[in-house]
Amino acid sequence: MSDPIVQQTGRHLKWPALDPLEHALMILCGVCLAAFAFSTFVDVVTRETGHALLWLQEVTSTFFVYGIFIGSAVATRRNDHLFLSALTEKMSGAPRRFFEVFNRGVVLLVGVGMFVFGWQNFMTGFGSFRMPSMLPMSYLYVAIPLCGGLVALFSLEQIVNGLKNGFQSDVEHVHGREVGI
Repeated sequence: MSDPIVQQTGRHLKWPALDPLEHALMILCGVCLAAFAFSTFVDVVTRETGHALLWLQEVTSTFFVYGIFIGSAVATRRNDHLFLSALTEKMSGAPRRFFEVFNRGVVLLVGVGMFVFGWQNFMTGFGSFRMPSMLPMSYLYVAIPLCGGLVALFSLEQIVNGLKNGFQSDVEHVHGREVGI
């Protein structure tokens, strides 16, 4: 039986070895979303009762940032965003192969850029601090290179498997519904 969290769409473009990583990222994204919602609720309640907890804004923004970057990485693996498919779905053969590789290559370069420049931002973040915790900004910035590395990995995975197995699957998604090819 397959893992219900790991999406089976585009299976021919995925390495099974990365399925546990996708599973873990989906759980982490859900935890970040739930913690963000809960901390926002508690922040509003404490402010309305006149007992604001200033550190809650820091917690809320941290869960928001991590949720966004983790979600972006897993969405890349699932082809849920950062991917232009309307053009390529109508193509076949060499033109489709070119544009599929081109699209994923652009996303790969974005991931590499996020990793390189995110790492530089992470390293400079040790010189500035969040209030009121006085923790270095780096703990927040580390989400950027992590996301970039994962985006690059998942894009590379799709390029390699697409060139090996073909990009077109037996089932294509057209306007939110599956149709047989």
